[in-house]
Amino acid sequence: MPDDGMSDVQASSRAPAQIALPFAYRPRFGRSDFVAAPSNAAARAWVLDAEAQWRWPEGRMVLWGDEGTGKTHLLSIWAARHGAPVVEGSLLNAHDVAALFEEGGFRALALDNADRVQNERDLLHLINLVREQRMVLLMAARTPPARWQGILPDLASRVRATSSVPIGQAEEALLRRLFLRLLAERQIVVAQPVTEWLLRRLPRTARAIRDIAERLDHAALASGGKITRALASTILEDAQHERDRADDL
Repeated sequence: MPDDGMSDVQASSRAPAQIALPFAYRPRFGRSDFVAAPSNAAARAWVLDAEAQWRWPEGRMVLWGDEGTGKTHLLSIWAARHGAPVVEGSLLNAHDVAALFEEGGFRALALDNADRVQNERDLLHLINLVREQRMVLLMAARTPPARWQGILPDLASRVRATSSVPIGQAEEALLRRLFLRLLAERQIVVAQPVTEWLLRRLPRTARAIRDIAERLDHAALASGGKITRALASTILEDAQHERDRADDL
C-alpha cells in the first residue's frame, strides 16, 4: 500500500467537520395531510364544504387563528379544489394584482397572511377586482378582520362586510398527531422513548410544536444522526431561553 506521508491521525484531524446543509423543508398541504379536530371543525365546515362558499356574504371569508393552527393548510386545500391562485399577503402589490387578473382563467382567489399586506390600497384594489369579477375570495390571517389596522374608509367597510371563522388552539390529541406528522415529514429519526419524553414536555401550542420540529431537524442534520434524549433536552432548553428573552423585550 503506498505511503503518502500522512498518518491516520493526521488525516482524521484534517477531515472537514460535518455541517448542516440548508435543505428546504416543504410542508405537505394535501387534503389527506390535514388533521381534523374539534378546534378546526367550524373552519372546515365553512371552507371545505363544497357548497359553503356560496353562502359567504359578499363572496368573501377570512380564516383566522394563531400561527401554526392550520390556516395556510386549509387555504391551500380550498385553492387546489377551486383552481384558485394563492397570493402571499406580505408581497401583495398593485402591479402583480393587475397582471394576475389580466392573465385570468380563474373564478376564485386565495390570499394568505392578509393582515400582513404592506399597502392598504393594494388590498382594497384586490377586493374590488374580485367583487367586480363576481369571484370568491378566501383570506387567511392571524387576527379577525375587526382587529386589522386600517385608515381607508372604503377598505374598512369592505372588511366589516367580510365574514370570518376562527381556528381554535389545538387540543392535546391534535398536538400529538401534529408533532408525529412533522417528524415523519422531515424524516427525523427519534426513538419512541425519546418521542414520548418530548411529548410530555413540549409547549402546548401548534406554533411551539412546529418550532421544536424545525430545531430537531437542524440538530439531526448537524449531528449526522438520530435525536438522543440529551440532544432533545438541550433543544428544549434553548427554545425556552429564547422565549424567555423574547418575553423580556
